[in-house]
Amino acid sequence: MNQRPRPEQRKFKSEAVERVIASVKSSIKDSELAALFEHCFPNTLDTTVRFTTNNAILDTFIVTGDIAAMWLRDSTAQVWQYLPLVNEDRALKELFQGLIRHQTQCVLIDPYTNAFNDGPSDSPWTKDLTEMKPELHERKWELDSLCYVIRLAHGYWKTSGDSSCFDFTWHDAMRLIVTTMKEQQRKQGNGPYKFGRITAWSTDTVPGNGYGNPVKPVGLIASVFRPSDDATIFPFLIPSNCFAVVSLRQLAEMVEKIFQDGTFARECLNLSNEVDRAIQKFAVDDHPLFGKIYSYEVDGFGNKLWMDDANVPSLLSLPYLAYCSHDDSVYQNTRRFVLSEHNPYFFNGTAAEGIGSPHTLADRIWHIGIIMRALTSRDEKETLQCLRVLKSTHAGTGFMHESFHKNNSSDFTRAWFAWANSLFGELIITLNRENPSLLDQI
Repeated sequence: MNQRPRPEQRKFKSEAVERVIASVKSSIKDSELAALFEHCFPNTLDTTVRFTTNNAILDTFIVTGDIAAMWLRDSTAQVWQYLPLVNEDRALKELFQGLIRHQTQCVLIDPYTNAFNDGPSDSPWTKDLTEMKPELHERKWELDSLCYVIRLAHGYWKTSGDSSCFDFTWHDAMRLIVTTMKEQQRKQGNGPYKFGRITAWSTDTVPGNGYGNPVKPVGLIASVFRPSDDATIFPFLIPSNCFAVVSLRQLAEMVEKIFQDGTFARECLNLSNEVDRAIQKFAVDDHPLFGKIYSYEVDGFGNKLWMDDANVPSLLSLPYLAYCSHDDSVYQNTRRFVLSEHNPYFFNGTAAEGIGSPHTLADRIWHIGIIMRALTSRDEKETLQCLRVLKSTHAGTGFMHESFHKNNSSDFTRAWFAWANSLFGELIITLNRENPSLLDQI
């Protein structure tokens, strides 16, 4: 049964997206897999978009799903699979322009915030021990949030060739992003951000009087929270620092070519190179079983955490984010570690095996982790197994979820989690383009 909302109930409509759904669905032999694609690929547009035009000003606000707030990370990831279609559909192009504008305004309101309200309104977190504002839903400093803002802008610009939405307000927001990253290198103290929450959930608040555990300034950028919205143990979160290396290089390209701002471009490149050198020096170490691998978190003092989390950026996702090649030897060693029992958040049960997250505790596998495994695989058997698991673990809902129990996929969290649906759509689109015969084997 079709699980999409009725056409008149859909939040945003794109003719180009509908054409892709019809084309790809007809090319997938397995009816259940085809139905999953039909439901998941348009889910962001169908259910999460608030698009407005006021005096020719485009504005796009995208909720994450069952939480009525916009995460900078999620809103970028939720529309990423539509980027190749922006030149075919004016409405879709305007949606991207509106989202870039809205994210820009969010950064200028507060670069340390991960999730925003649609204008000033109430939040369940107004009593958090941090500098809350009416526009903020939650104020967790996550380095990847600012990287996703750059990723969206750069991806749109490279795909469309359109620079009309990159004005001096956007330029100011990008300067603020770089300033914030430099503050969180903590060369002159902890910086202005601190966070606390009155809670019994240990990963939902921050040690060290709100600044996190101590770090030694070595060039890396501190991230008090992970992309899971959980507090870091060692604040130098390596997947997010890898993401920052890529994002800063993308930003340098944009400000050089759009604004002819060579000074700012060099500042971005210098910071990117400094962070990259620090990653190689402080985050690559010899594992007793897997050889040289990337740590998940470090503190600059020599302490390190070996694990991976399903949320992106993750160690598994580094080639997807263009930090390294799939064939990079350190990545390959890291991948073998991440997808093994030696990663404390890799779970194997009767329903599936896959990466989870401390965010959902033990024994729960994330669909995002399974999808990212397939997106970063160069092994057809592995990719096929991921597809079969995705097909068998949606619990009859027709959609991806946040997590499910390793022994029972009907025991799942977040029935409406648009990021996971979007990433699944991206996987099918990618396979249909690059290896369509693989889909025929399901």
